[in-house]
Amino acid sequence: MSNASVHANRPSSLTITIDGREVNAVRGQTILEAAEAAGVWIPRLCHFPGLEEFGGCRVCVVVANGRSCASCTQPVAPGMVVENETEQVLETRRAIIEMLLVEGNHFCMFCEKSGRCELQALAYRLGITASRFDALWPKREVDASHPDVLIDRNRCILCSRCVRASRDFDGKHVFHFAGRGAHKRIVVNSSGSLADTSVASADRALEVCPVGSILPKRRGYDVPVGARTFDVAPIGAGTERARPEESR
Repeated sequence: MSNASVHANRPSSLTITIDGREVNAVRGQTILEAAEAAGVWIPRLCHFPGLEEFGGCRVCVVVANGRSCASCTQPVAPGMVVENETEQVLETRRAIIEMLLVEGNHFCMFCEKSGRCELQALAYRLGITASRFDALWPKREVDASHPDVLIDRNRCILCSRCVRASRDFDGKHVFHFAGRGAHKRIVVNSSGSLADTSVASADRALEVCPVGSILPKRRGYDVPVGARTFDVAPIGAGTERARPEESR
């Protein structure tokens, strides 16, 4: 029997264990996808439904069969044992979030994305009130040249959502990365400024930004405090409420 035939005859369903709970999964799913389908929430920032996985932020880190991995890119395997909410995993995620906060210039009380920012919401959920690391206070550019869209690189966390969404959702390839390491930054597909690109306020690339880095103009502070996304429910609550056994 050929390898192709053996692969074709494998059952598509399998079982993994997440924090002691058996979860049904489908061959080809990632750990994050299988957990989501079972109502188990795993934090994430670079992951977005419909976009190719990037695996860059590492906030979705879990321990699978004793080894740390990004759950958004790690495929499930029969009998896999996943640790998602152990203190070790939670502490790793806290450190990642804290480093993201000090690597940029984040002023949540003044940001128009406050209450809807996924980075801020993750910090609240993980109990972070202040970072243990010293702030770097980098000098980053703001591009407000476009009549309807602005980029504030001070808030960018390099998740690449805008890069992938502009390419795959909008078909425009407006955003790209340039530089490496501490000098890595978001740039546009123009030798000039954002005004010289084809970006529009209706582009999905703006919608998918998890922080207040790429924003449409003249829409800020349009939702009152108390009614904003994460004022109403903490991040991840929608997935956890959707657990199959809770909906019966």
